[in-house]
Amino acid sequence: QVQLVESGGGLVHAGGSLRLSCAASGSIFKLGWYRQAPGKQRELVATIVSFGSTTYADSVKGRFTISRDNAKNTVYLQMNSLKPDDTAVYYCYGRGGRDFWGQGTQVTVSS
Repeated sequence: QVQLVESGGGLVHAGGSLRLSCAASGSIFKLGWYRQAPGKQRELVATIVSFGSTTYADSVKGRFTISRDNAKNTVYLQMNSLKPDDTAVYYCYGRGGRDFWGQGTQVTVSS
């Protein structure tokens, strides 16, 4: 059983930046971030596999950057030029034979 622990959420003004981190208790092939805004479905933000290939939602391309440190089993999400529409609970995601989820961290972007 792999555990994912997120950190780095908070409140920021529009145009600001935040960096999320997620530490996994073991090695996982694919790591990423999803988000869920109030009243909306959980949606993909970005993923990264162990050899570095990445995917991004169209809504965050050019603003968010996902990266990972395989030695630390940690994935990061650098979020720049944040918008109020980015407000959501952000969940760390891992896939290694099955899906794993973190507990979520709140990101709030004020206008």
